[in-house]
Amino acid sequence: MSGPLLLGVRHHGPGSARAVRAALDAARPGVVLIEGPPEADALLPLAADERMRPPVALLAHAVDDPGRAAFWPLAAFSPEWVALRWALDHGAAVRFVDLPAAHSLAMTGDPTWGDEDDDDTGDGDAGEPSAVGRRGLRLDPLAVLAETAGYDDPERWWEDVVEHRAAPADDPLAPFAAVAEAMAALRETYGHGGNARDPVREAYMRLQLRAARKEHGDDAVAFVCGAWHVPALAARTAVTADRALLRGLPKVRTETTWVPWTHRRLARRSGYGAGIASPGWYGHLFAAPDRPVERWMTKVAGLLRDEDRLVSSAHVIEAVRLAGTLAAMRGRPLPGLTETTDAVRAVMCDGSDVPLALIRDRLVVGDVLGEVPDGAPAVPLQRDLNRLQRTLRLRPEAAERELDLDLRKDTDAARSRLLHRLRLLGVDWGTPERARGTGTFRETWRLRWEPELHVRVAEAGVWGATVLSAATAKAEADALAATALAEITALAEQCLLADLSEALGPVMKALADRAALDADVGRLARALPALARSLRYGDVRATDTAALAEVATGLALRICVGLPPACAGLDADGAAEMRGHVDTVHTAIRLLPDADEVATRWTAVLERLARRDTIPGALRGRAARLLLDDGRLAEDEAARLMGLALSPGTAPAEAAAWIEGFVGGAGGPGRDGSGGMLLVHDERLLALVDAWLTAVPAEAFTDVLPLLRRTFSAYEPGVRRTLGELVRRGPAEGGGAVLAGAGAPGFGTGLDEARADGVLPLLDLLLGRRRSDDDERVGVDR
Repeated sequence: MSGPLLLGVRHHGPGSARAVRAALDAARPGVVLIEGPPEADALLPLAADERMRPPVALLAHAVDDPGRAAFWPLAAFSPEWVALRWALDHGAAVRFVDLPAAHSLAMTGDPTWGDEDDDDTGDGDAGEPSAVGRRGLRLDPLAVLAETAGYDDPERWWEDVVEHRAAPADDPLAPFAAVAEAMAALRETYGHGGNARDPVREAYMRLQLRAARKEHGDDAVAFVCGAWHVPALAARTAVTADRALLRGLPKVRTETTWVPWTHRRLARRSGYGAGIASPGWYGHLFAAPDRPVERWMTKVAGLLRDEDRLVSSAHVIEAVRLAGTLAAMRGRPLPGLTETTDAVRAVMCDGSDVPLALIRDRLVVGDVLGEVPDGAPAVPLQRDLNRLQRTLRLRPEAAERELDLDLRKDTDAARSRLLHRLRLLGVDWGTPERARGTGTFRETWRLRWEPELHVRVAEAGVWGATVLSAATAKAEADALAATALAEITALAEQCLLADLSEALGPVMKALADRAALDADVGRLARALPALARSLRYGDVRATDTAALAEVATGLALRICVGLPPACAGLDADGAAEMRGHVDTVHTAIRLLPDADEVATRWTAVLERLARRDTIPGALRGRAARLLLDDGRLAEDEAARLMGLALSPGTAPAEAAAWIEGFVGGAGGPGRDGSGGMLLVHDERLLALVDAWLTAVPAEAFTDVLPLLRRTFSAYEPGVRRTLGELVRRGPAEGGGAVLAGAGAPGFGTGLDEARADGVLPLLDLLLGRRRSDDDERVGVDR
């Protein structure tokens, strides 16, 4: 060595990582400087811990504002990680020498310094080289060099010149000299490349380089940094000039730790060196000792076999041959990811891109999640979360997975509480899904751990040192800050799901205060369902919901009083919105405990809506349908109301709206198909609809057709087919109603109770139910 060894690299480049290892083995420096935050120097010994498994990242965040944070991710194939491990393994001093995070975080969001993006070595978005090789106002060095060499893809150019070429055995420093020369030419043309922070960072790094040379000597220092910085670090500058650039920089108090990272997160562009398109492929290239293409094809074949695709050894051999042939035809030294992908598509996937999506997700990107030893610094909330994860055997995983919980089991109930508490804190590790089955004792979650959740945990740490205390404090604060009634009712539901008994009191007080002042029926209707669900959840979770039931009952009674006046005089859009409120309130009232009085009042409201002419047709039809479903309206009376709504004196558009409200499913036209089944099994109603439809004047038919089509097209194909057969048979001939089974093929003239009872033993068997003597009574069974 002669002078400090400047090793310019590409972040997360396996070729750079191999070259760095070879250069360090040849030079044997006494100190290794690495581009990174100096605050993390105390954490460097943890990299030697056998429990530390990359990919990992350094996380620095502002103490007073944890949301202001930055990551420095390191994969096994990152040159910085290789240099760090080399120094620790060989007893060399090692430290980070980039601009301190205390300054860089303080500069974040400051327009004077621009947006931070430490991806300064040309890890540009593949396939996006512009005419000047820029991403916005930032220079992409790889894009410029690739374009100059005649490549349209920076990733492919980098593979050809670095990844697929080994450093000369007699001169391991040759690749770094070539890269430094190319970067020097770019710096002469483009200056700092559009990043106002680079001159400041480079001034700090030069000062640290001078200090290391003074302490250890020129020939004992190796500096691993982004290749873009090499010309600036090699330049001769005055110490006073560098210090002047650093004078007056903003500063914040920071904390730093190691956190697990993922290959999937490396494949996204944000922060230091992220945004590589194929971390799984790069990891394979770095780890494969020899014959990387053959080993890759074997991995692909194993994955496809696991997915029950027929892939043999002959497929692997032929794919390897085809990849080599494609590389030769394209003038490449070795097959790259493009060639291997084309070969896999042709040989193993029969030309289909569908299996390739799986290969890209599982292998090219991958779901590798790193590990960090327990001794790494962490906020108290993170430590409590780690403890709960171990206790509940709920390990964070990078791959998305589904978790089914049975709340009757203590462990599953505790897992549910943890996930709900984390959601309340904004740590969305799990997303609730629609549970299989209809019981309230089951939950289904979709889990995926993302590295950014460590930042969310740090942010939530201001609320408390444990997940329970933090969630409780956050719920109380949210209750005070809520401005809408629906927000507070949703918060009350969250408190019950998360079992935050201490927070429920303040939340209920805020709910009662807000409900007393709110007279808008729409807002009251939006608030009631969450309360009703909360009462139902309280049963399985053994939660005291007496106060909640009182508030819910009060809301329901106020809705009963205010709904009829609120429904009068609405236009079509207003009626559609109010219809949704009617559906949700109807469902919610049936969930309220001991709600006989409320149910009676609600039935009276629906009867008023169904018979009042000033109410829009969609609401009158919906009210009639809800009464019919609940057995509060006789079928003859329902037919009478439909006949009135479809009488010649009613405007066709209003009649069509009544039909939509009556036969449409819950939540929208035909949403659940129940309206179609109603018409299938009650031909009197179908006859009324058919007779009205055939009598609509031609000039009005065009106006009502879109509304009717929206209603009937939402039915299942089988329902539509059956309705068509019934209409073709002529249920509305003569305009009269046809009784179900009156001369219809396959139907008798009345009910055959003996034949109906014959199905009961089979139903008992399916339901796992034993019949008692009392069950033999036909009335009970039916």
